[in-house]
Amino acid sequence: MTTAPARPAARVRDLVKTYGTGQARVRALDGVSVDLAAGEFTAVMGPSGSGKSTLMHCCAGLDTADSGSVLVGETELSTLKDKALTRLRRDRIGFVFQSFNLVPTLTAGENILLPLAIAGRRPDPELYDRVIETVGLAPRLGHKPSELSGGQQQRVAVARALVSRPEIVFADEPTGNLDSQSGAEVLSLLRRSADDGQTIVMVTHDPVAAAYTDRVVFLTDGKVTDDLRDPDRDQVLEIMARTSAASAHVAPGAAEAQGA
Repeated sequence: MTTAPARPAARVRDLVKTYGTGQARVRALDGVSVDLAAGEFTAVMGPSGSGKSTLMHCCAGLDTADSGSVLVGETELSTLKDKALTRLRRDRIGFVFQSFNLVPTLTAGENILLPLAIAGRRPDPELYDRVIETVGLAPRLGHKPSELSGGQQQRVAVARALVSRPEIVFADEPTGNLDSQSGAEVLSLLRRSADDGQTIVMVTHDPVAAAYTDRVVFLTDGKVTDDLRDPDRDQVLEIMARTSAASAHVAPGAAEAQGA
């Protein structure tokens, strides 16, 4: 039996984000409201131009909305000055990029500890050991990114996001640049982290990746259109097909203008 969702780690209310002006103005987010439950693995899906990456960036404090609110815990992001927002991103949010974003001159171990070093903090030894064991990279910590496979580099990036135990980890297409085996390794790592109580929100276009999660939120044209719990691949494909059919009625070029 599925248990009720936990308290929200993040709350989004009536979020609106536009780009451009005049006739070129598009609404990337059109009044999005969603709760992201603590300790859950949530996927955000939708066609190209649906607003999923824009939503992710607004939730992580990497972009600002025109109106509405984003709360991480009880902190509303729109009320924070630049320095406070930087501290929140550093101390309370982890982010995994599709392109890894590792520092090429640092070893894997140094990359993992970099955010803590910048913050002047030492890692919790028990948590650090557990993360390193989970990512399975103990023999490779002394290697630089160029000496690691794509899957290993992404596992370093995931470990970097986890080792400070942030309130919420956002992952933007974390398997987009990986082969199927490496992608499965990273998804299994994120799944185990969520099973250990970490809150993870992932943008993906892959129904196989979505099947690793507890919940899938679907966006279409900047709006939440479906919300699926305990997803499997076939359920996700069915909703994707329905969404694609609906999007086919959008005026040509509108989705491309709206952004991912």
